[in-house]
Amino acid sequence: MDVLTARVDPGAIERNCALLKEFVAPAGLLVAVKADGYGHGALTAARAALAGGADAVGVATPQEAEALLGGGFLGPILAWLWEPSQPVAGLLARGVELAVTSPAHARAVAAAGLGKRARVCLKVETGMHRNGIAEDDLPEAVRVLKSAGATITGVMSHLAAADDPGDPATDRQAARLSRAVETVRSLGVAAPRTHLANSAATLTRPDLHLDMVRVGIAAYGLQAMAPHVAPPRLAGRLEPALSLIARVVDVRRLRAGDGVSYGLTWRAPADGFAAVLPVGYADGLPRAAQGLLTPTIRGTAYRQVGRVCMDQIVVWLGGNPHGVAPGDEAVLAGPGGTPVDVLARRLGTISNEIVCAPKGRFRHETAPTEKA
Repeated sequence: MDVLTARVDPGAIERNCALLKEFVAPAGLLVAVKADGYGHGALTAARAALAGGADAVGVATPQEAEALLGGGFLGPILAWLWEPSQPVAGLLARGVELAVTSPAHARAVAAAGLGKRARVCLKVETGMHRNGIAEDDLPEAVRVLKSAGATITGVMSHLAAADDPGDPATDRQAARLSRAVETVRSLGVAAPRTHLANSAATLTRPDLHLDMVRVGIAAYGLQAMAPHVAPPRLAGRLEPALSLIARVVDVRRLRAGDGVSYGLTWRAPADGFAAVLPVGYADGLPRAAQGLLTPTIRGTAYRQVGRVCMDQIVVWLGGNPHGVAPGDEAVLAGPGGTPVDVLARRLGTISNEIVCAPKGRFRHETAPTEKA
């Protein structure tokens, strides 16, 4: 029995993808499973996404694509973050599609010598200034790929500010993507699949669904919008799929005034009990989360007190009216406890970071689920 568990409900991911697929039709749906499936387990998330109707999955790196293939995943994969000296011929030969983000990347694909078996998508710079072919370099990249006989599946870019629908940057990026597509087609490449929308734009900008959308956090049932933006209606139908759980390892009696954890920064306000949970910053729980956590044990939320240690936190039980005991599950975040979106707001961050943070002693577990 593991003392730290990341419990994943693949049925929730599947149902979320089915809702998103229906919402974006006739556009295609790609689900991002990078960063170990946003902490949900890449292989689990990828299989659930396809079961829910996704047309493809996306990862950042070739290594992530290799892990999916090694796990027996057979669906379409797009990988978009690599550097030209990496050996990618093997991935291309196995059908993995790669994003080309510079002429150097185009030359690396050409050097693989796979002709039309090399499937690539042109990722273009439209205003995020992070990873994409500059407008002036686009013709060169296209010519290199055409000369090599590579299959150019389409053109993609990534939005910088779609979580705030009022930000004009999104429209500017969309216009630049449109110009890039025109450039590519003027060079004799059909580029049949254009995609730009992330989770936020998928939910709020149907005009940007284009030929396909790429969703990440929405597929996992979590908030895609900026904190000041009201969630779109569809977001309320998406189901969170991950619970982070620690087992109580000890329940200790405290006297009024007893200090707890390093620095004795908190003292018991009365006689009572405290539970010890075996989780800390070595497991991805921020030390700065002190006092902001409310683990749920036996259906009741309790306050975490004192310092977050490397591998322990303490929870104040008061008089322990519900009989919390060693072995009980304490839900740190997710279904059955504090919603991940709520905890993210408390910590001044986003849900993506919360679900990607667990490491160390956390072990994945698949929750029993029934389809709705």
